[in-house]
Amino acid sequence: MGRPGRKAIPRVLPSLREEYGAFDFIIANGENSAAGFGLTETVLKELLSMGIDILTSGNHVWDKKEVLPLLDSEKRILRPANYPEGAPGRGFGIFEKNGKELAVISLQGRTFMPPIDCPFRKAEKLIDKSRTPCIFVDFHAEASSEKKALACWLDGKISALAGTHTHVQTSDEQVLPGGTAFISDVGMTGGHGGIIGMTAESVMPKFLYGTPSRFEICDTDVRFHAVVIDIDDETGRGMDIHRINVPCNN
Repeated sequence: MGRPGRKAIPRVLPSLREEYGAFDFIIANGENSAAGFGLTETVLKELLSMGIDILTSGNHVWDKKEVLPLLDSEKRILRPANYPEGAPGRGFGIFEKNGKELAVISLQGRTFMPPIDCPFRKAEKLIDKSRTPCIFVDFHAEASSEKKALACWLDGKISALAGTHTHVQTSDEQVLPGGTAFISDVGMTGGHGGIIGMTAESVMPKFLYGTPSRFEICDTDVRFHAVVIDIDDETGRGMDIHRINVPCNN
């Protein structure tokens, strides 16, 4: 979430590598990384230089028009796959690193969000295209019920489903009976001292008066939110999921 979130990444990743060992793949949802709205080429290069391998996104991926050509040319950026045919970019990719493969699917929910194509049916079609059993889904959705429903629908077919969008980390991480690691929302890397990454002062007029206001990035109570997921290379089964919440202000 903006500059505070970007600054937190290099502060925390080295210690996580020491604690958990080398990560095969690092995935980040980058749709709020440029001042809270969208992604720019400069910010993209900054994030990739930090060791992030794949960037997923959501409804805010369209906010900065300069990123639209990059959605077609840069394979490490994914937009939600269930946008209608003809939208820029792609929502599915198979990534290789150090002899390992991971399929990544970016999807967007429809409950309390724009009525785009069905994420359930789209997920099934993309799973059939994967040449590896190791499949990770970022489900960018508002409702926790929709996120859990998709995870149950795909349980045993994918390795993991991590929810994004609400900026509020949930404490329901689990491995479902079929072997799919799940959490409703990974949370937000950024300032938690305001309202979902923005200062309270800049957001309050919207709720008090119903008038538009210019949101400003919050830089207090900065936290790094993530999950670490263990996947069996041969079966693609999610073995474990650990929730990460690291304060970064000190």
